[in-house]
Amino acid sequence: MGNSYRSWVEIDQSALINNIRQFKRIIGPKVKLMLPVKANAYGHGLLEVANVSSKHGVDWFGVDSVEEAELLRRNRINSPLLILGYIRLAQLSRAVHLNETRIGVYNKETIKKLGGLRKKILIHLKLETGTARQGVAPEKVMEFLHLIKKYPLIKIEGLYTHFANIEDTNNHQFALKQLSVFNYVVKQLENSGLKINYKHTACSAATILYKKTHFNLVRPGVGVYGLWSSPVTLLAARKVKQQINLKPVLSWKTVIAQIKEVKKNESVGYGRAEKVLRDSRVAIIPVGYFDGFDRGLSCLGHILIKGQRAKVIGRVCMNMFMVDVTDIKNLELEDEVVLLGGQGREEIKADEIAEKLGTINYEVVSRINPQIKRVVIR
Repeated sequence: MGNSYRSWVEIDQSALINNIRQFKRIIGPKVKLMLPVKANAYGHGLLEVANVSSKHGVDWFGVDSVEEAELLRRNRINSPLLILGYIRLAQLSRAVHLNETRIGVYNKETIKKLGGLRKKILIHLKLETGTARQGVAPEKVMEFLHLIKKYPLIKIEGLYTHFANIEDTNNHQFALKQLSVFNYVVKQLENSGLKINYKHTACSAATILYKKTHFNLVRPGVGVYGLWSSPVTLLAARKVKQQINLKPVLSWKTVIAQIKEVKKNESVGYGRAEKVLRDSRVAIIPVGYFDGFDRGLSCLGHILIKGQRAKVIGRVCMNMFMVDVTDIKNLELEDEVVLLGGQGREEIKADEIAEKLGTINYEVVSRINPQIKRVVIR
């Protein structure tokens, strides 16, 4: 184990580098790669991921907030940044003072506030093409352009959008319709004399499946972390014969905190939610829902100890849960436990956990508490 942490997340550097190279091979040398590192790099560790990936082919980083951008700059990550999330009007002055940092814009109030700051700033205009989230409606884009032209220090460097359901279906008609709307607005803006340096639409699924979404910048997130956007995307990639070998980057580990004997028919945990059906040995694991081990895994989830599966019994608590280890031999206090990842020939995948919880792999990894130490394994 080689550390004294009670729980820790391991980041496999070689897997991360492998995944970056896989995407770089798909997009070719003329297209830039932006890695979204928002939400603590999808739970993988913002600084840990940025430090490795900035040295191994990632050209840009996408962050959610001014705070994330400032954290990267304080830690000497100097790659171009795009702040994708909403910035409060009062925070904009902080954003414009960060080197090589661009702001995603979709509100007129943001433009007016930026104009009043009287400082050069590069913006990327977010276009609404079908997600009904952030974005300027296509019919309002020229109006936006006229407003921006009132402020000569504001320069539109990029135009971008996001696909609504390219990961969720084999029928990509809606995504292709979004792309045609995007292309129409690009043409409209360029015909008006605007030079757009960067056009970007492609998430992981789009990057893998459709070259025409690449333009000159792509934003694959979950794929770079070694996870498939969905099982449907994996099938679609096979269908179009796109060869890409993604390796999961993250493992989450802890140790056994106690081993105890529990008699047949005794209950375990809060609410007496589960009884053991035989004389059993139970291990106490010092991780709970505060840490990101979801309470929905109560009486249902599995972990790995000595390369074998152990079932969660009883309810997951705030800072601990219990597992049945009756059939696992030679256990000792502080033996290593794998909550997510591989051990021996067994593996607990984010997709398996997501399926049990009725959610997606993105949520499983991104909700691992950021206070838990991330350790880069070289």
